[in-house]
Amino acid sequence: MDLINNLSLGFGVAFTPINLMYAFIGCLLGTLIGVLPGIGPLATIAMLLPATYALPPVSALIMLAGIYYGAQYGGSTTAILVNLPGESSSVVTIIDGYQMARKGRAGPALAAAGLGSFFAGCVGTPVLAAFAVPLTEVAFKFGPAEYFSLMILGLIGAVVLASGSLLKAVGMILLGLLLGLVGTDVNSGVARFSLDIPELTDGIGFIVIGMGVFGYGEIISNLGKDESEREVFTAATPSV
Repeated sequence: MDLINNLSLGFGVAFTPINLMYAFIGCLLGTLIGVLPGIGPLATIAMLLPATYALPPVSALIMLAGIYYGAQYGGSTTAILVNLPGESSSVVTIIDGYQMARKGRAGPALAAAGLGSFFAGCVGTPVLAAFAVPLTEVAFKFGPAEYFSLMILGLIGAVVLASGSLLKAVGMILLGLLLGLVGTDVNSGVARFSLDIPELTDGIGFIVIGMGVFGYGEIISNLGKDESEREVFTAATPSV
């Protein structure tokens, strides 16, 4: 009952015209900036944080939440249209979204991404609120053995779900592990494989790798073709 009462109180505060307006403005600004490749939700919030200084605390938090969700969705636009993930969560959108765009179905792909983001946000938030307490208790019981088992499960899942050559899938996993070793060790604080370069002490960002693997290769390949052979996405023409 406490969960229902707290959610009712929260919805009562959020569903006011002024707060809904700030939520809309936050989602709009977050989406517009999130479309830019390489700028994730955290960077978007950092850039737009001064815009909330003059707002009341509740309205400012609602606007920041709208900016976060808008930036999360904005990354799917470039992932679908340009094969360039805006942030890490948009990498999966490339798999089907970009192929739909190549077939002239960019509009339905963007609509599906928008509806999926809206549904996940509406359903995921109450579910997370309902299971937050038991999930926290389970998280506190995780130790080195459990984290190691979870990592092994993720690596096995990546091999199982990989399409094409199994050897290439294993090679990419090993390459990812090697890239993940670059940075500062979380336990000892010692810099690993940073080559005395200060920028590498924070590790190699996933966005940088994703943009290099997915985006720039696609752009260079497309620009290297003759102008008549370049891929330009248009609406699919109905067959007679």
